[in-house]
Amino acid sequence: MRFLILAIALAQAPTEHKEFDLVSIKPSAPDERNRFLFQNLPGGTVRIAGVPLRMIMMQAFDVKAFQITGGPDWVRMDRWDIQAKAEGVAGRLPRAEENPMLQALMRDRFQLQVHRATKEMPIYALVVEKNGSKLVPSTSSQRHSQGGLGSIAVQKGGMNDLASWLSGGLGRVVIDKTGLSGEYDYKLEWTPEPGEGGPESIGLPPDGPRPHVDGTGPSIFTAVQEQLGLRLVSQKGPVEMVVIDRVEKPTAN
Repeated sequence: MRFLILAIALAQAPTEHKEFDLVSIKPSAPDERNRFLFQNLPGGTVRIAGVPLRMIMMQAFDVKAFQITGGPDWVRMDRWDIQAKAEGVAGRLPRAEENPMLQALMRDRFQLQVHRATKEMPIYALVVEKNGSKLVPSTSSQRHSQGGLGSIAVQKGGMNDLASWLSGGLGRVVIDKTGLSGEYDYKLEWTPEPGEGGPESIGLPPDGPRPHVDGTGPSIFTAVQEQLGLRLVSQKGPVEMVVIDRVEKPTAN
């Protein structure tokens, strides 16, 4: 009887999707405001608008912008609107399922072929200052973060998240070596250096000149040290890269 129940349960288990059933792709209309949209919606639907292929690759391969190399300029500059749907899915696709499906979409419609390579490159280690961290343990029930040019406020954030965020802004892998396993509330304010952060760090094309910022504030390195009681230590280490071997613009639907 136990075997029969197990057999029925396995037979009724939902089949994991390997590809989207319906896909629509078209070039994005010009947008001077640099807006974009990347949504995972109920009904097995993914909606993307105003997004370059590089940003989709960042999501699908779980890497930062600086970890993608090769390919023509349009991979970074041209924007696309994509609507994709997996039939028979009531809720949102789990990321572990969505990412391979995005990879399959890019292979099919963009003829994308890549390989992974590991390079020894400069990295940063995020460590605790000798006098201890200044992080405040969170009592919040929900995670939240917001930021702008030269500022970020985080509620209920862990150190892996902070390392990942710093990695994107600095264009270099940041490894959490703090040994801090808790969740914290913190604010960080600094003066960005030219080329630090900005739309390219999240996979968007570069926009126009940045607005003037007060250059008297601390660098991100000083801010991390003085405001969080942490430190970024320059090291060398292995960095995984996604190398584009072949890619083509998609044909019309």
